[in-house]
Amino acid sequence: MEVKKNPKADLNRNSGLYFVIGLTLVLFLTWRALEFKSYTKQDKIVEMLNVVEDLKEDVPITEQIKTPPPPPPPSAPEIIEIVEDAAEIEETIIESTESSEDQVVEAVEVDDVEVGEEEEEISVPFAIIENVPVFPGCESAQGNAERKACFQKMIQEHIKKEFRYPQIAAEMGIQGRVFVQFAINSKGYIDGIRTRGPDPGLEKEASRIVSSLPKMTPGMQRGRAVTVPYSIPVNFKLADQ
Repeated sequence: MEVKKNPKADLNRNSGLYFVIGLTLVLFLTWRALEFKSYTKQDKIVEMLNVVEDLKEDVPITEQIKTPPPPPPPSAPEIIEIVEDAAEIEETIIESTESSEDQVVEAVEVDDVEVGEEEEEISVPFAIIENVPVFPGCESAQGNAERKACFQKMIQEHIKKEFRYPQIAAEMGIQGRVFVQFAINSKGYIDGIRTRGPDPGLEKEASRIVSSLPKMTPGMQRGRAVTVPYSIPVNFKLADQ
């Protein structure tokens, strides 16, 4: 004889359902545990400002200065006296300056006034002037080229003849080259000397040498005497150096 079990008494019948429900509950509790957050409580400090509504301000007592009103303007006199003008006024007759047709005008002769023309100083460089200045002793030179060569030669001889080494510069061992610029004006004299060098003593000596140049025949440009600028270096060198 077989023993028959009641299907309702079988415990394994709904085990799958119970497993799913239990797994769902475990997952829900795990999710809530992970999402749980806690916040620290901070104490809030409330500051209160007490403002007094009744503010009493002491107003200083001032006294009004009373200034007297300005005096009234002087009133007009009640009686106006009329004074008769007895003085006679002489009338001045102004004659007309307009001339009529019958009036004869005499012409007055005026002497001729001479207006003098001021000559302008013209400067022409030494290299392009038609006739260079003639140094004393170069009068026999023929042509402008020979006169230039003679002029430069005589300038060098003059520098060698007048050369004096400054004593202070020699004692201090100062030497160098001084560039001298000057001009031979339309009268043949040396003018406008300018120097540039390493020492004021050397510049002064170079200026003295050039200023001692003799009077020359001025340079000519288109038949007119002109100013001719010229420049030359003067070397100051000690013998033992």
